[in-house]
Amino acid sequence: GSRVMIERWGGPATLEGRLRRIEPAAFTRVSALGVEEQRVRVLIDITTPPPQWQALGDGYRVGVRIVTLSQARAVQVPVSAVFPLPAGAGGGDPDGGAAAAARHAVFLADGGRARQVAVALGARNGSTAWIQSGLTPGQQVIVYPPATVRDGVRVKARKV
Repeated sequence: GSRVMIERWGGPATLEGRLRRIEPAAFTRVSALGVEEQRVRVLIDITTPPPQWQALGDGYRVGVRIVTLSQARAVQVPVSAVFPLPAGAGGGDPDGGAAAAARHAVFLADGGRARQVAVALGARNGSTAWIQSGLTPGQQVIVYPPATVRDGVRVKARKV
């Protein structure tokens, strides 16, 4: 029943669908580049009206995104800005309370200086992390912070 967005199918628009079934076993295929890949069959019911996807044929390969979590007004940052804190750092709560979730941090660019801030992650994928606490919308984070970045070090924004 999860929402599915079907992209890269050969048409101009993203199609909508609902996940019906993920088959329980994977199978191995060799890609065009000769790499063995594990694949799983997924059955999707397309909910977009048929006239918009009638050019899609049987056996077509498509790119899909399955929405497993949706949060309104979530604070998000690139995963490349988030790093784990050492054990015992970040204000972790030994009783396992809400503060125990802050086992990660980001560096903010704050007034031309780097400032390390502990954050609690809600979820993440390959590109984006949802920050449950520790940041507010609009704060500027440092992506791929080098080992030389520390609290208070001068930083300068640049386009990446």
